[in-house]
Amino acid sequence: MSRNVGTIDRVLRVVVGLALIGLAATGKIGVWGWIGVVPVLTALVGFCPAYTLLGLTTCPLTGRKT
Repeated sequence: MSRNVGTIDRVLRVVVGLALIGLAATGKIGVWGWIGVVPVLTALVGFCPAYTLLGLTTCPLTGRKT
């Protein structure tokens, strides 16, 4: 599995994911806010399956195995 999520993309995913999780945990938004776990996990792993399906990459080191 090669990385396809770049640094800026990873930071944005963590910020948005944690914001959604925080809002869901405090009851500000519904249960759907827990979907924020997905961007946090893809940021930590550095791989997004949706990017593979769409043929996208934001990682400058394409083709490098981790």
